[in-house]
Amino acid sequence: MTKNEKNEVIEVLKGKFSQYNNFYITDTESLTVAQVSKLRRTCFDKQVEMKVAKNTLIRKALESLDAEKYAGVYESLNNVTALMFSENPKEPALIISSFRKASNGDKPVLKAAFINGDVYTGDTTLKALTQIKTKNELIGEVIGLLQSPAKRVIAALLHHHEQKAAGVEAPVAEAAPVAEAPAAEAAAPEAPAADAPAAE
Repeated sequence: MTKNEKNEVIEVLKGKFSQYNNFYITDTESLTVAQVSKLRRTCFDKQVEMKVAKNTLIRKALESLDAEKYAGVYESLNNVTALMFSENPKEPALIISSFRKASNGDKPVLKAAFINGDVYTGDTTLKALTQIKTKNELIGEVIGLLQSPAKRVIAALLHHHEQKAAGVEAPVAEAAPVAEAPAAEAAAPEAPAADAPAAE
């Protein structure tokens, strides 16, 4: 590879690292050509860009953008490296997991993942990465949380309105027995008065 070709690769990688907030660094060393092709096809279908590049060129691209920001991934740049770029932070993790299950293997190995500024290193983080919530999932949860109090307020207002409507009818129903009670009491004293002259 000539110096110009190397510079071209670095520029392409810089563009990808600038474009995506999420990328995975994987080891595809022991995969066959057919397996790598299948992995590429799966990535393409899931809108994940896969790029294989030399570790030194990847590092140069990262360092030229922001050496400190990407410092946590440098140690993972060894052996054969395939990069996976995605808008969705967990899609590459899901692809790796499903690919392993389908092939009954443990490749590709996750070396590191850079997710919205956070670095996850080592293959043991793969399961946790498959459970990361996407931006849309988080927005959905926030909307659900915001709607929940609003629903409660509306329910409380409706309940209050129903109680108020029932409360207007209730005093009328209660007033009738109260009105009848004095009439009954008034009749009661008259009855002994009527009986008294009869006794005489």
